[in-house]
Amino acid sequence: MRDGLTGEGPAPRLILGSGSPRRRDLLAQLGVEAHDVRPPDIDEDPRDGELPRPYCVRIAREKAEAIEAGADEIVLSADTTVAMGRRILGKPADAGEAAEFLTKLSGRRHRVITAVAVRRGDKVWERDVVTQVKMKPLSNEELNAYLASEDWRGKAGGYGIQGPAGAFIPWINGSFTAVVGLPLAETAGLLQAAGYPLYGTVA
Repeated sequence: MRDGLTGEGPAPRLILGSGSPRRRDLLAQLGVEAHDVRPPDIDEDPRDGELPRPYCVRIAREKAEAIEAGADEIVLSADTTVAMGRRILGKPADAGEAAEFLTKLSGRRHRVITAVAVRRGDKVWERDVVTQVKMKPLSNEELNAYLASEDWRGKAGGYGIQGPAGAFIPWINGSFTAVVGLPLAETAGLLQAAGYPLYGTVA
């Protein structure tokens, strides 16, 4: 955990507005451990006719704005959305919906959109990243084995590239960490813009 001092006093506390263990793991790759984890409780249903990218950006921002934070705290929130054309594939409610999503994705390209919002006080810094992903054609055996693994639970589009479903993804064009749930290059830039001492201070 970074608690060093900057030239302007104590470093701000980082609040992760997500209960996702994948996002905590990705932050750890930057050498960052959040001081606190505060998953927001917001309505994540898409609005009528809302397209995947604007939806994803809106949800990330609303998550950041919904979290109570002090003046010395920086809030980091994100949202990951899987899109097939104009359709948003969210987190499947059950194995049946997961099977429906995976069947649609099988053998086709789709987009994974991850939006990140960093808030300090009343200012919000935002970025969104779109990655093209191809899923290989899935056999019934592969589909059923993946459904039985339960790995699809809580994952947009019904799969996680960092788990067993990684064997289904032969090609991506874009950010691997964004597909997992947090684009590290963009997130690092946002944290630094908000004044978080990402790489410490030079003695």
